[in-house]
Amino acid sequence: MHTEESTVESDVSSSLKHVLAEIDYAAEPTECHSSTDYAYIFEPACNKESVRIFGAVFLPTLYSLIFVFGLLGNSVVVWVLLSCKKTKSMADVCLLNLAISDLLFVIFLPFHAYYAVDQWIFANVMCKLVFGVYYIGFFSSIFFLTLVSLDRYLAVVHAVFALRVRTATWGIIVSAIVWAGSISASLPVLAFYQVEREDGSMVCTTIYPEESEKEWKLAIHFEINILGWLIPLTILIYCNSHILRKLKGSKNKQKVKACKLILLVVLVFFLFWTPYNVVIFLLTLQDLEVLDSCNIMKGLDQALQVTVAISLIHCCLNPVIYAFIGEKFKKYLTNMGRKYLVDVRICRKCVAFSVFSRDTLSSERTTSLYSTTPVTVI
Repeated sequence: MHTEESTVESDVSSSLKHVLAEIDYAAEPTECHSSTDYAYIFEPACNKESVRIFGAVFLPTLYSLIFVFGLLGNSVVVWVLLSCKKTKSMADVCLLNLAISDLLFVIFLPFHAYYAVDQWIFANVMCKLVFGVYYIGFFSSIFFLTLVSLDRYLAVVHAVFALRVRTATWGIIVSAIVWAGSISASLPVLAFYQVEREDGSMVCTTIYPEESEKEWKLAIHFEINILGWLIPLTILIYCNSHILRKLKGSKNKQKVKACKLILLVVLVFFLFWTPYNVVIFLLTLQDLEVLDSCNIMKGLDQALQVTVAISLIHCCLNPVIYAFIGEKFKKYLTNMGRKYLVDVRICRKCVAFSVFSRDTLSSERTTSLYSTTPVTVI
């Protein structure tokens, strides 16, 4: 009996030791991670290959078209304003600088088109230059759009005061301030763009300090939203609504046309710039980890590609809206075109006459040398 009790006690004791050993083993710190930690650490990164493929197919063709039409239209505006109009007023100075801004905005698009297909193959200096000029053109174009609306607001609503300030001198001073502001607004982006190797490929991207990466991203996104959209749109709506109120009830055909143009200016700005700024705001929410799903990330990256291209189309429309529609500009452009055609015709006639003279002289010389006519000797 005693032997049986001791056997049971030994069995219970061994069972307790086994349970305690399991508990101790479970409690021991190990280098292995829990299932949750393991899933977090080894979770595969969000694969954005589909976004890259979409950009490689969609962007090069569109960038090339925008480059051609933007370069052509804005170059014509600069050519006419410098050659014919001589920038005699503040409006001329604003339109000239707006065209130059749009040229800066599109001039490096061939680099962006190539980068959409392949890796970045250019130097670090070109990385900073290409994206720095892009953002300078971005801010200056929007700022000069706003300045054009302010100029028209002064001309219509405050006509007497406008006589003193709507001069070429004031236009140059204000334009210098706008350019300084555009460069200053672009400096943070310009400073952080660098070339680095990422997943075996060279990329030109923003590299922020690790300790303040989120703060810099948020600051730049808010800068684009506020300086590049909210404030300009507010000024455009304010100025153009007051112009419309001033012209309201007028039966003059020119004033009716001006009202339609004003509505077109605001509508085009809103349609072409609002989608891009909405995506930038959603990217801000992504940086704040409000939107952190992989599908959302890929969707935002793809939406950013599309909306950037849409905003770039605005550069092709600016010459049409602000210059080519204007009667005076069309008159100057027609005169310049006629003058150019006349010069070409005169030049062609000069070339034809020069060729004809050389051929005639050559034939005469040939005839005198090889003539078979007998010579009379006296």
